[in-house]
Amino acid sequence: MGPTITPPHPTPIRALLLGAAVAAAAVMAPGAAAQQPYTRAQVVAAALSSQPLIALAGADSATAAAGVATARAYPNPTFSFQYTKDIPRHHSILDIPLDFPWVRNPRIGAATAGQQAASLRLALARASVAFVAETSYARVLALQEHARLGRRDALDADSLFHMAQRRLQAGDASQLDVRLAEINAGQLENTAQDDSLAAVLALLDLQRLIGITADTLAVTLSDSLEIPAADPPAPSDSIAPFAVAAARADVDAAERSYALERRNVFAAPSLEAGIEGGDPTGQEPGALPLFGVTLPLPLFDRHGGAIASAQAARDRARAQLTLATRESDAERLRSTRERAVAVARAERDRRLLAGADTVARMSLAAYAEGASALPNVLEAQRNARGLLLQFVDDVAAAQIADAALRLATASSKAP
Repeated sequence: MGPTITPPHPTPIRALLLGAAVAAAAVMAPGAAAQQPYTRAQVVAAALSSQPLIALAGADSATAAAGVATARAYPNPTFSFQYTKDIPRHHSILDIPLDFPWVRNPRIGAATAGQQAASLRLALARASVAFVAETSYARVLALQEHARLGRRDALDADSLFHMAQRRLQAGDASQLDVRLAEINAGQLENTAQDDSLAAVLALLDLQRLIGITADTLAVTLSDSLEIPAADPPAPSDSIAPFAVAAARADVDAAERSYALERRNVFAAPSLEAGIEGGDPTGQEPGALPLFGVTLPLPLFDRHGGAIASAQAARDRARAQLTLATRESDAERLRSTRERAVAVARAERDRRLLAGADTVARMSLAAYAEGASALPNVLEAQRNARGLLLQFVDDVAAAQIADAALRLATASSKAP
């Protein structure tokens, strides 16, 4: 903004601001030494290690992996021992279920596809948490910059108010100038307090995101706001984003489950082998071999309900894949456009900043020399202040749009 002219005696507003700053420093001094600086990457890593969403997705992935182990397991045989009064009296039978390949392979394939879908959803959950952490970091940086600029503008406005008072005493200004400067200083003081509160609350929210539940400020942000590169890396068209890849894996699992249910109309038979003995007459000495085959007969239940349910699940998975593909394409196009616009706005703001700041300084110098009216100074400072705050917001928006584009194009080949 403009150079600050320190008055010989502080005005009540300036004394209030200085007193509040001293009090805030005294309150935050014990906690400031304990505050730990966090980079953007450290915030993302802390969020990934503490968010319950990732734990839930990890549990789903572990459950799917256990499902694969269950599908690969062979059915256990059963052993039965029977006693009858008929000769022979003792019967020991081992029943061995048969696991045919045309039933086993679809079962394992469906479980494997389900595990792949769960793994992709875990990766998507991690990418989503990283996106939230990055955007929260950018918002906190923007709000902190708002608070810093608000404090500086409040002090500059108080200096201008004191300058108007001195010029009134010297007969070079009117009472109207003094009142305008006083109103301007009061408004900027209120804005500075609101911005400071918003920055503190946003930082506390960021702390909770990374697993710090303290109600005092325990972290500081060490990175700064920077405009992303004009041209983002182009995503590969041959690699599907996480959401689309997971939907495809769901379709594969549903197709295999449907094939499995159709082949389960005739359940797998089992082989029986055993021995019998215990002839009290002695006519059949020793153990006698026993062999047999068990064939399930689909007389009353031809598996129609399970087949219809599997078919409905397959149709739903196909529809979900179509929806995921369309939403992914739309999100990628929207994020690409939003990022390009946000980066262009930030670059344009940066080019205009130097000129607006120069106008503000020249207006303040002209007012100090009596060559300009106070409303001109206030308007020039307001324009420079608004452009600077807009630049901060646009840079934060560009970083958020950049993170959104990376989330929309995140795939299994992404680092």
